[in-house]
Amino acid sequence: MMLLDAAGLALFAVAGTEKALDYKIHPFMAALLGTITGVGGGTFRDIFLAHVPRVLQSDIYATAALEGAVILLVIRRLGTSSTLAAIAGSVCCFVLRVVAVYFHWNLPRIANP
Repeated sequence: MMLLDAAGLALFAVAGTEKALDYKIHPFMAALLGTITGVGGGTFRDIFLAHVPRVLQSDIYATAALEGAVILLVIRRLGTSSTLAAIAGSVCCFVLRVVAVYFHWNLPRIANP
């Protein structure tokens, strides 16, 4: 199930970024919109299943979506095709998410007093 979640995250993060770029939105905002698009689907799924959304937990979720969007933007800026950039961004997002879950990588937390 986690592999499908990672694939959906990668697909929607890249698709959201591409759609924002189609509307001539600034690349920084396009990356943020792509991240929100990718994370939003998983958040709705978790809410409907009565789970705490993964993005609110300490694992690498939104970071993977942002990384995929940024990779897409960088590769497009280098002049390659948008298809190749989308594939590269999706693969990077997917791999980061899967590796983070496999190795139990988490983002730093603020210690409670």
